[in-house]
Amino acid sequence: MAEPSNLEVKVYDNDLEKAMRVLKKKIQNDGLFRRLKMKKAYEKPSECKRRKQREMLRRIRAAARKRSR
Repeated sequence: MAEPSNLEVKVYDNDLEKAMRVLKKKIQNDGLFRRLKMKKAYEKPSECKRRKQREMLRRIRAAARKRSR
């Protein structure tokens, strides 16, 4: 399992709203929301295989798009 990452956001000029937006974006990019959602309920092994297959295809397509540019 991946190690937890330490996310840190600095607040400048007491701008808490901006810091919260930045933190939320970092959490989304880190995949924490996705991991928490996955842990919320049991996932059948067949569903797990299908999900991993879809994720793999999505990564392959993204890499192909990046190479074609």
